[in-house]
Amino acid sequence: MLNSNKPCAEVTIRNRKGLHARASAKFVKCAESFDATVRVIRDGQTVGGTSIMGLMMLAAGPGAVLQLEAEGPEGPEAIEALVALIESGFGEES
Repeated sequence: MLNSNKPCAEVTIRNRKGLHARASAKFVKCAESFDATVRVIRDGQTVGGTSIMGLMMLAAGPGAVLQLEAEGPEGPEAIEALVALIESGFGEES
């Protein structure tokens, strides 16, 4: 769901190990490739999308629901790419 003011989306973690170190690193690499500030929210806790430690602190296991928000010129593209990454299970075998 993209809204014109602030691109955002809700996505469910699908890979077997959740948002662990390697998956978090892939997320950060993707987020950093866009001219946008990405935030990830889970259960009211917000972390920066370019912080591996912050993402891991969300303890987002399989089935966890995350909200993604982005601000900046490439915000919509960042959200689209991050949703695709998460929905692909971070390229891991399920």
